[in-house]
Amino acid sequence: MSPIEYVAAALVLVNVALVVRRSMWNYPFALVAVSLYGWLFLGEKLYSDALLQLFFLAVNLYGWWNWSRSRAETGEVRVERLSDRQRLAWLAGVAVAAAGWGWLMHSQTDAAYPWWDGSVAIVSIAAQILQSRRKWESWVLWIAADLLAVPLFAVKDLWPTAILYMILLVLAGRGLIDWIKKSA
Repeated sequence: MSPIEYVAAALVLVNVALVVRRSMWNYPFALVAVSLYGWLFLGEKLYSDALLQLFFLAVNLYGWWNWSRSRAETGEVRVERLSDRQRLAWLAGVAVAAAGWGWLMHSQTDAAYPWWDGSVAIVSIAAQILQSRRKWESWVLWIAADLLAVPLFAVKDLWPTAILYMILLVLAGRGLIDWIKKSA
């Protein structure tokens, strides 16, 4: 267990706790955390998760910009929801992308658990995009990603990260409840 893993896990906890509260301060913590996790996952041959961190870096920069432009008169970040049609489209897109990415990682790399790791990555990508767009449905996807990630990190003996994702699961449940209450 690397000190980098512990620092990254602590930064993610602060980041997600701030996201639940819809605080703009989540973004600096996120940027450092994803950089550290990218390095860690690359060393563990969890290539989908390593690439995911690069994506998170870019989408967190976008989210920071978007959230800063989307505050209500009270200063709070506004929360929105998807239509039923949009939800169905996102679900179908995630399923197709997870299958495609899993196959690519399986056939083209020596990735450990390519299908499992790839599914965590794709669900997380969709969740992060929706979160950056301030959609409460992002939390449903985060819950799914956390449920997949905990056992994956456990089998790779990344225990601080597995424990982190258990805590993130609880935070995602709280985020879902709070964001639904605040949705337009």
